[in-house]
Amino acid sequence: MNTHRQTEINLDEDVIAAAADAKAWPFEEARKIVKRCEKAGYPETVLFETGYGPSGLPHIGTFGEVARTAMVRHAFRVLTRDAVKTKILCFSDDMDGFRKVPTNLPNQEMLQEYLGMPLTSVPDPFSSEYPSFGAANNARLRTFLDRFGFDYEFASSTEYYKGGRFDAALLRMLEVYDDVMAIILPTLGEERRATYAPFLPVCPRTGKVLQVPMTGRNVNAGTVTYIDPETGEAVETPVTGGRVKCQWKADWALRWYALGVDYEMAGKDLIDSVTLSSKICRALGKPAPEGFNYELFLDENGQKISKSKGNGLTIDEWLTYASEESLALYMYQKPKTAKKLYFDVIPKAVDEYFSFLSAYPRQDWKNRLGNPVWHLHDGNPPAIENPVPFAMLLNLVSASNAENSDVLWGFISRYAPGVTPQTHPKLDQLVGYAIRYFNDFVKPTKVFRPADDVERQALTALDQKLAALPADADGAVIQDAVLDVARAIERYQDPNKKSPDGGPGVSIAFFQMIYQVLLGQERGPRFGSFVALYGIGETRALIAKALAGDLAKG
Repeated sequence: MNTHRQTEINLDEDVIAAAADAKAWPFEEARKIVKRCEKAGYPETVLFETGYGPSGLPHIGTFGEVARTAMVRHAFRVLTRDAVKTKILCFSDDMDGFRKVPTNLPNQEMLQEYLGMPLTSVPDPFSSEYPSFGAANNARLRTFLDRFGFDYEFASSTEYYKGGRFDAALLRMLEVYDDVMAIILPTLGEERRATYAPFLPVCPRTGKVLQVPMTGRNVNAGTVTYIDPETGEAVETPVTGGRVKCQWKADWALRWYALGVDYEMAGKDLIDSVTLSSKICRALGKPAPEGFNYELFLDENGQKISKSKGNGLTIDEWLTYASEESLALYMYQKPKTAKKLYFDVIPKAVDEYFSFLSAYPRQDWKNRLGNPVWHLHDGNPPAIENPVPFAMLLNLVSASNAENSDVLWGFISRYAPGVTPQTHPKLDQLVGYAIRYFNDFVKPTKVFRPADDVERQALTALDQKLAALPADADGAVIQDAVLDVARAIERYQDPNKKSPDGGPGVSIAFFQMIYQVLLGQERGPRFGSFVALYGIGETRALIAKALAGDLAKG
């Protein structure tokens, strides 16, 4: 079990006053819990739960659920002035039967021999480091949660069942067995109805989790009877002590009932399951938790990410190219909107994080509590200055063909005197991310195209305009000069925009042309700022290569 110290939170009166009307979704969720507690009474500890199925490698959506739950918990602590104990329980359903072998795992043949066994009875396919497949995947999840610094407790279904934590709830489930069946059976097909039972016996002969109907129940003795599917013998077994586990909808309700869970969110694909588990929880004798259904993450093809398929981004993959904070921001934004979770979302998430961080000191408390970084950092966002956006770094790598950070820092130090890896360690971290991201995702897709006659004239005029500027011209001055070039060319005039002199503005097509011809990319950051960073002389040399046809040769 992992436990971490709760963070100190700011409970100044200005914060409390702003929180009362805060519209950010974590506050909206926290108010539901406050209302629940005001109606039924506050428990000793308000319990927030997240569930994890360790049948495959932990994926980024699992982290998202914990991160979002932590944000709701923090909002609840502020709303209640931190007067009530709270806890996040990360619960692993590691006693679940191993139903199929994920295609992204090694030792496929060995794993086939353990189908039907609890995940904590399946050997670790990766190494002998962990006692089981379930333990190995649990460790991977905890490693990331620990790295991010979440305040949580980790719980193992196997330990709770075998240790007796669920015994009383299991006996209660046996008492209301008919009620549970009445809830579940109408939702099943005819064939499944004939075999369904809320209890899954663990076969004492094979150790497998069996999906078999119950042929008898003894409430007083606390036992159920079933027919061993291989021997045909009747087997009577207690429902306590880890000898059975529950089917997962019943299992979810059992957990809520036994532990007194107050809040748990779930994916949109589980709406029906939440409804059924809530009914079972009420049949057991307690209200279901509060929560909401978040939308699913999609891979680059618009398919739901899956542990068994291994599609979409993994935690380690995101952290190869960006920080934990950028990932947490992506989880915060629009949780009820389906979002693509693939490599091309990373640069925007990185830059948005620093943009929100930069705005925070200038905001009043009302706007601070609506700023994502307040929620990402438990109300204490760090003071970090980032003078060079991530998107700009990517284009700098592209233009300079930099293979190491020293080259990029040469440009950065000239652009922002006094800024060094030592004074700006976060920027130095971004430099490393940018080089890796560019080499893996941008460089392989770069396609330079030759300029046509109009574009050659435009680039020649741009070169002349840049030549007339002082070498230390800032991004705003350079951008104005670039716009002046475009305004004089009919192709790049946009009548829907207005220039300072009242004439037509500049079409986005002008900047698309620049990036396609000079950098082999479809888009880029503000071009004036890029030139200020890269250098006027270097940019003119790049234009000269493009006009000579050298860039498009490759």
